[in-house]
Amino acid sequence: MNGLPVSCTEKTIEDCIRKQKRRFFRTGAFLFCVMLLSAALSVRFGSAPLPWAKIAPVLLGRDAESVEARIILYSRLPRTLGCLCCGASLAASGAVIQSVLENPLAAPNLIGINAGAGLAVALNGALFPGAAALTPFAAFLGALAGAFTVLLIGESTGASRLTVILSGIAVSSAFSGLLDLTLTLAPDALSAYADFRIGGFSGVVMRRIIPACIVSALSLALVLSLTPQMDILSLGADYAQSLGLRVRPVRILLLSAAAALAGAAVSVSGLLGFVGLIVPHAARRAAHGESLPLILFSAFGGAAFVTLCDLFGRVAFAPYEVPAGVILSLLGGPFFLWLVLRRRRNDYA
Repeated sequence: MNGLPVSCTEKTIEDCIRKQKRRFFRTGAFLFCVMLLSAALSVRFGSAPLPWAKIAPVLLGRDAESVEARIILYSRLPRTLGCLCCGASLAASGAVIQSVLENPLAAPNLIGINAGAGLAVALNGALFPGAAALTPFAAFLGALAGAFTVLLIGESTGASRLTVILSGIAVSSAFSGLLDLTLTLAPDALSAYADFRIGGFSGVVMRRIIPACIVSALSLALVLSLTPQMDILSLGADYAQSLGLRVRPVRILLLSAAAALAGAAVSVSGLLGFVGLIVPHAARRAAHGESLPLILFSAFGGAAFVTLCDLFGRVAFAPYEVPAGVILSLLGGPFFLWLVLRRRRNDYA
């Protein structure tokens, strides 16, 4: 079993497996509680903090006509659900992409997936302005185009890991250029384009969140059902094929699910970056190479991380509001540089 401690040589394999499962359960329970706590704090705090005694009746369906109820139901609750959905989706998508491409530097915003989804959202707004319900599905198709373009480049050229990332950045730049062209020709295709480009949750409403949550839930369920295949795939494509795994169809299915996760998130939050890079790296250390806990830890951790970043942007700079995308960029840029430099040192060591 992947990730078993070295000390297991002194114990039975069954004891080690039970111990590891207990550790995974404790870690998952802790991250789930952190996610719930971050959601509760997000509902309570904002430009005007609300007392806990006012929040509980509203969430239970009572006191629906008060000012506090309107703030919670029409502003903070949709915003919190949007943060949870997008954070979980982007982090799980990043974990899948890193596993499929066998590249720890890969993330939805770095290899063209987010940009492809953004382009598709703009095209949907330009060509079908009255079909807002199609936005998550259009975003999925755009994200899928970005994912498969990078996969095709990697498989056809046999490029190194860093070259794949550079190819992804080039694909992302091309999609971003097409997005700018679309908005030049159809300025009304995207409302609040600057907010969409930065990424954030200001003005998020339930009718945008519900379709995205449905797509994310179905895609996450598909990924979780494929975690045994992900474990085999992590051993290397050649070895996985020798064990009877149909590598290419599994990769395509996993990348499709990752694209759906990222596309659903982009349709709500805009081009939110670096969640799919930072969170899976932390989750991978706790999962010890196991795909099922990796995906669950990434989803719980990503949901909490984005919610807390959004809350920090609302509270720390009050009365001004800093979008969550700005906070994530400030954290993600240095983190990406640190990963690149660390990998180069390891290559030369």
